[in-house]
Amino acid sequence: MYNLSKPDPIYLEIFKNLYQFIAEQMGITLQNTASSVNIKERLDFSCAIFDQQGLLVANAPHIPVHLGSMSESIKSLIQDKGNSLQPGDVYLSNNPYNGGTHLPDVTAITPVFDEAKQSILFYVASRGHQADIGGITPGSMPPHSTSILEEGILFDNFLLVKKGQFREQELREVLANNPYPARNTEQNIADFQAQIAANEKGVQELHKMVLNYGLETVQAYMNFVQDNAEECVRKAIDVLTDGEFTYTMDQGSIIKVKVTIDSQNRSATIDFTGTSPQLNSNFNAPKAVTQAAVLYVFRTLVDDNIPLNAGCLKPLHLIIPEGCMLNPKYPAAVVAGNVETSQVIVDALYGALAVLAASQGTMNNFTFGNEKYQYYETICGGSGAGINFNGTDAVHTHMTNSRLTDPEVLEFRYPVLVEEFKIRENSGGKGRYSGGNGVIRKIKFLEPMTANILSGHRIIPPFGLAGGEPGKVGKNWVKRHNGTEEIVESTATVEVESDDTFIIETPGGGGFGVMVDS
Repeated sequence: MYNLSKPDPIYLEIFKNLYQFIAEQMGITLQNTASSVNIKERLDFSCAIFDQQGLLVANAPHIPVHLGSMSESIKSLIQDKGNSLQPGDVYLSNNPYNGGTHLPDVTAITPVFDEAKQSILFYVASRGHQADIGGITPGSMPPHSTSILEEGILFDNFLLVKKGQFREQELREVLANNPYPARNTEQNIADFQAQIAANEKGVQELHKMVLNYGLETVQAYMNFVQDNAEECVRKAIDVLTDGEFTYTMDQGSIIKVKVTIDSQNRSATIDFTGTSPQLNSNFNAPKAVTQAAVLYVFRTLVDDNIPLNAGCLKPLHLIIPEGCMLNPKYPAAVVAGNVETSQVIVDALYGALAVLAASQGTMNNFTFGNEKYQYYETICGGSGAGINFNGTDAVHTHMTNSRLTDPEVLEFRYPVLVEEFKIRENSGGKGRYSGGNGVIRKIKFLEPMTANILSGHRIIPPFGLAGGEPGKVGKNWVKRHNGTEEIVESTATVEVESDDTFIIETPGGGGFGVMVDS
């Protein structure tokens, strides 16, 4: 029925959309069945399907930092447990040294067997940000962790479901048996079960696809879709030129990147040599996160509508020195590397390629909680201006793609009030094209809690390009119930009392080009 020696353009489009549709269906199932605000409301999750080798085939347009790194988790499972995987098994992993990002992002992986239950055809996976996975602060985003052990519970290919049987007792033991145990086990279990359900949806849909089109065709077009993505990235590389960029972060660490274009082979070398060595802080980014950031940047340079997949990486040669802050060794702390350093990698690459000014360059990670409540959110800001367009106000930029919880839901589920949430006027950098504005967000607490902020660009502003001005730096501060005000550093833990208000002013994006007088 199908000529499988080369792709038919029509069927290529059909299968590309089918694979992406399956991932989207998984995401809908996860959102509908999850318990936490984090997954259900903020949509801090990602779903994707992978081929027999664990290579990414297609994803739903979820969280870029998840999607570009998940295949490393699948490959780790194949290497670790490949011969012992059984039909009905589901594994959990959040190990940052095996494809994970940071510990709250926990991935559920399900191998998809053939109808005879003899051989694995594909893998499906869902990664969700747990509202709390233990660690030294509620919400598992500790600003001052110096070791992965302080950031929560590490799952390294933990068998969650064995031949269809949910291993609840064993899971509870892992969540409890830790120096810093999980604070809300019931919510963890509910969200893990939602991830199992999402994966099962993916398994069912892939089986339907095989039934309709035949296994040979489905697998052939998985390769064709990856090949198509590879060619699209090579086309994007054709118009790029060499460049390099050095980016200094608030805490003084440096990310250095050099991009060298090989026109003959239509490929690019991305070299991070010269980047700061592994840090004592938690701004180290696991290698999988660095790879995800590179993958994201080159995917955004492609005009065609392609799914982010393994093909995008084939024309790219990455040099990430071992032991630097972008490829740290165990037990380096990494919780901020995933959310903060990943953003800086992206902006440094855009700077090296001279195509886009810096975004707000931070996710403004805000967590609060106690033994009863745990909440996490990332807060929007300004995006950078480009060669022929302005930045955007109040958006989640680049490696994050989550929502903010609706105020009504937030206030219903937690003892807080959203006092104010508005555009931070004139915070974007001016230029021929101006950067987007950040926001001002004020959260008032109705009972005592521990609040944590993990942010960047509070000292060094997001850069402008080609003569454009930088965006304004962000600012964190607390207004106490007695009227006193305290400035809060970019990474800090603060004990808040009833009627204290935490105010976060997020950075604007950089401008592009010299402003033309009107």
